[in-house]
Amino acid sequence: MHWTEMLIPSAFSFALTISILPIFIGYLRLRQFGQTTREEGPLWHEAKSGTPTMGGAVFIIAAILITIVTAVWQKVFNYTTIMLLVALLFFAAIGFWDDFIKIFKKQNEGLTSKQKFIAQLVGSGIFVILFYLSGKAPLITVPFIGQVENWLFFAAFTIIWITGFSNAVNLTDGLDGLVAGTASIAYAAYAYIAHVQGQTEILLFCLTIIGGLVGFFIFNKKPAKIFMGDVGSLALGAGLAVVSLSLHQEWSLLIIGLIFVIETASVILQVSSFKLRGKRIFKMSPIHHHFEMSGWSEWRVVITFWLVGLIAAIIGLLLVL
Repeated sequence: MHWTEMLIPSAFSFALTISILPIFIGYLRLRQFGQTTREEGPLWHEAKSGTPTMGGAVFIIAAILITIVTAVWQKVFNYTTIMLLVALLFFAAIGFWDDFIKIFKKQNEGLTSKQKFIAQLVGSGIFVILFYLSGKAPLITVPFIGQVENWLFFAAFTIIWITGFSNAVNLTDGLDGLVAGTASIAYAAYAYIAHVQGQTEILLFCLTIIGGLVGFFIFNKKPAKIFMGDVGSLALGAGLAVVSLSLHQEWSLLIIGLIFVIETASVILQVSSFKLRGKRIFKMSPIHHHFEMSGWSEWRVVITFWLVGLIAAIIGLLLVL
């Protein structure tokens, strides 16, 4: 694709997102469907209670629709496109279900952790089945060993990978504009890899998500008029995982998605330390709240994380290409 053609899917996804979001926000406000903040969270986050959520539904739908249209236009609507869209839609549905329960019951908890985990395993399993039906080789690169072609290993790795990163992005979504920026950077990195590999269908998928995220950010920047909710964060994380798998660059996500890895690691370390030693490592986890509790402004945390994410993405590209 010529670079001018690459702007089209992003531009249309952006336009569709910014056209629908004001209507969506107005409807949620009218019905008083807003976010309930965590009681144990920073006190200054209480001001965010009542802010409309589930904004991720808008840019996810926009991305899906524009991906289908542009893939047909470019004559690359194939099995890979279907796998990517099914994974994105399934995890968005999990998040929507979770968000809906929170809003309907006006509480911070939606699905139980067990319910959400089982649903994520099912979604990951569906991707494995679709991958098997596609006839593609189940290749996973193992450090110091090389490429391993084994369906059992591929299935186990894929289910862990998709479930893990869907949760990782979900944990990161705690500050205005944080995930909108870091996810845009990660998807941009994979868009470039897809372009170099000549996998136009994956390139289009990444570009439409980027366009939707940029449009969403206009309404999600501090002070946020709307949050993306689990419907957005779970879908974005799963999308990154399936893109890395489809490009056979799965391990690159540990670097390109470094912010998501750090956020998840901070929660694991915090919980483990408290259970084993009765002491906390961070003032609060995920780690973006630790910096807030240390006196950083929300914007300072967000911009710093963006920069770290950008540097990590550049390093990831240099190592891969």
